[in-house]
Amino acid sequence: MRRRLPRLAAAWAALALTACAATLGPPQPSLSDEDGWSFAAAELKPVGLGLPGAVLAPGVRFAGGIEIVAGLGSPLHGLSDLKLSGGGGFVAVSDAGDLVRGRLRLNAQGRLVGVDGLASRRLALEDGTPIGDKRDGDAEGLALTRSGDLLVSFERRHRIWNYGPLSAVRAPRPVPSPTVAFPDNEGMEGLAAALQGQGEGWRAVGEGGGVWDCTASGCRTVVSPPAEAPRDSDYRFTGLDRDPSGEGWFVVERRYTPPIDMRGRVRRMAPDGSLGPVLIELKLPGTTDNFEGVAAERRGQGTRLYLVSDDNANPAQRTLLLAFDIR
Repeated sequence: MRRRLPRLAAAWAALALTACAATLGPPQPSLSDEDGWSFAAAELKPVGLGLPGAVLAPGVRFAGGIEIVAGLGSPLHGLSDLKLSGGGGFVAVSDAGDLVRGRLRLNAQGRLVGVDGLASRRLALEDGTPIGDKRDGDAEGLALTRSGDLLVSFERRHRIWNYGPLSAVRAPRPVPSPTVAFPDNEGMEGLAAALQGQGEGWRAVGEGGGVWDCTASGCRTVVSPPAEAPRDSDYRFTGLDRDPSGEGWFVVERRYTPPIDMRGRVRRMAPDGSLGPVLIELKLPGTTDNFEGVAAERRGQGTRLYLVSDDNANPAQRTLLLAFDIR
C-alpha cells in the first residue's frame, strides 16, 4: 500500500543519513536478457542506521545497507516485497506490476554492500499478456513455495496468482486466497511459504489484520480481521517471511503518523498468529522509510534478515535495502 511522506520528511531523512557522499560501485548488469527479463539500471549509495532512532533487541546486529537510486519510470520503484531465491539471489515485486531479480553483494565480513544483476520483467495476466492496468498490477506480497513456484498477492483486485518457477516464469493461474472483503487499497500485504511439514501451503496476512493458512484446497482462518479497522497511526502488517529455524515467521509492521512520523518494526509470528517482542524498530531521527518487504535466511548460527522499502516513486522517499543478523 502506498504511504507517501510529505516533502518535509525529506529534510528529516537527510539529517538521518550517515552514509558517505560517495556512491558504491554500480550494479553489474544481468548476464542475460532472455525470457522477457531486461537489465534495470541503478545507482547505489551506502546507508547506515543514521542518528539515534533505531532500536535493536539484544542479539540483533545491523549488517549493512544500501539505497537503490533509479531514474524516472524505472521498474525499481515501488518495491513492495522481497524473497531470497538461493545462491545469493533475490526476487522482488513492485506495486506497479513489475518483477525484479538480482544478486546480493556482500563483503569479506558478510555485510551487505551492494546488489548486482538487476533485471526486471512485467507480470502477466492469465492470458499471458503483460499487466497494463494499475488495478491489475498492484502486487504487494511474494512467496516462493517449497517446490520453487512464485506466488504473488495483489490488492485492489484481491487475489493470489501462481507464476510457476522463477527460472521459467509463465502466465499465472489463480490459487486459493482468503474470502474476505478487503478494503480497496489494504489487501494481502504479507505472503510467505508454509512451515516445514505443512506441505506446499502459504500464509497470508492482511494489512489491517487477519492471518490465513492456505493450500491448494482452500484457506483456513488463523486470526480473524479486527472488528474495527485500524487507524492511520496504528501499526499495520506489510511483509512476511518464514523463519528458517522452522518456528514461525518474521513479520514487518509499519506505522505512519502525519506529517512525518514513519516507523517500521519486525517481530516474530507464531503458528497461531501471536506476535513476539519487537526485534527491530526503525524510526526518526534515524534511517527509516516505508518498509514493506522482508526476506530471511539461515546464516551461520543465526538468521539474516533483509528489509526493503517502497519509495512510491516519490522523491521524498527512498528504496532502501537493509540487512540485520539475529543470533
